[in-house]
Amino acid sequence: MPVRIFITAGTVADCKYGEKLIQGIDAAALLADRGYDVNALIEMAKAAGMEVVIPPKKNRREQREYDKYLYKLRHLVENAFLILKRWRGIATRYAKNTASFLAAVQIRCIAIWASIY
Repeated sequence: MPVRIFITAGTVADCKYGEKLIQGIDAAALLADRGYDVNALIEMAKAAGMEVVIPPKKNRREQREYDKYLYKLRHLVENAFLILKRWRGIATRYAKNTASFLAAVQIRCIAIWASIY
């Protein structure tokens, strides 16, 4: 289930907003793809008591171990993106400005949350 959303420019690296995404979140583990393999995010997650489940980048000098079984559950995150993008207005970003696009994503997230209960 989506819990936090940031709309960025298309050329911004995901890892730049990783710390803001997990700030204040109480979770047992942080599951993310290689794009989020940055020291600052890993340290912040560990300080918050989260198990870091992020595969190390190929060019990292010291390859870190991660729970491969737990990482397989990350497909649930990808499924959430799939559900969001089923709404054509989000997948093709028809909204002309950021506020309209954010509103469309938030409405879709409300629909996802409402369908569970």
